[in-house]
Amino acid sequence: MSKPTPRDNLYSTPQDMIVDFAFDDAVVKVFPDMIRRSVPGYETIITLTGLLAEQYAQPRSRCYDLGCSLGATTLSMRQRIAPDCRIIAVDNSQAMIDSCRQHIMADAGKAQVELCCANIQDIAIEDASVVVLNFTLQFIDPDERLQVLEKIHQGMRPGGALVLSEKLGFEDDAEQALQESMQLAFKRANGYSDLEISQKRSALEKVLVPDTLQQHQQRLAQAGFASSHLWFQAFNFASIVAISQA
Repeated sequence: MSKPTPRDNLYSTPQDMIVDFAFDDAVVKVFPDMIRRSVPGYETIITLTGLLAEQYAQPRSRCYDLGCSLGATTLSMRQRIAPDCRIIAVDNSQAMIDSCRQHIMADAGKAQVELCCANIQDIAIEDASVVVLNFTLQFIDPDERLQVLEKIHQGMRPGGALVLSEKLGFEDDAEQALQESMQLAFKRANGYSDLEISQKRSALEKVLVPDTLQQHQQRLAQAGFASSHLWFQAFNFASIVAISQA
């Protein structure tokens, strides 16, 4: 019988100073509960990313999970792709990698998984048919995002797919207000207090910088992808699939 997931109460008491959000040991322990209660559609994105990987993974190629956290996307892909593919799972948090390794060892999937603790900017992308950036690019400095996408594109096989999931910003003020209010309602419905919401927002303010859908698609085109398509959206969280030139 699996252990119950620890509840996220990291911001439940008033804090004198809110430090920038980091994926440290405390966050790792409550991460499954935190992301499930904070990101509408997260579990659906994870499940369907496995289906996308099954569709686009090419024989004897590599599939990358960049910003793998605890390995949910890695496992979703592993359950769907052929065993002759290899998954490279990367995260810059050693605590995340250590927990991810335990989940991989407990999984019965046959595709090989290589875990790497590093910044994704420092990882070479080679012979890739599927690359996943699930809520990862938003934590990278905006000035470095195009370079990351260019490197991914350069390391992909023709016809490969990049799955890019992100929190979105909106140019229209009314739409921004609507989407933000619905995410707040989602958090409240999942048991977060206004204090928790406010303090976590302060912690993320300088760390998570969202782009608009248009910015993402323009950047993907600039990086060399032949096309990009919005395939999922729940309030201000969305996922795009971008296809490299066949």
